[in-house]
Amino acid sequence: MTAHGRILGLAHSDADVIGFLRLAGLPDAEGLLDDPARVKWRGGHAHRYGTA
Repeated sequence: MTAHGRILGLAHSDADVIGFLRLAGLPDAEGLLDDPARVKWRGGHAHRYGTA
C-alpha cells in the first residue's frame, strides 16, 4: 500500500488498510475504504485479499 508516494506496506485485510490509512494521517479510515476518491484498489477487487 502506498500513500502520498510512500510505501507503507502490504495489506492482507481491511484492518491492515485501515491501519495504514491511520498512519498516513487519516483518523476516519474505516469510512474511506469504499471512497474511490481516497482509496484505489489495484490488482483485484475491493476487500478481497489473497496471493497474486
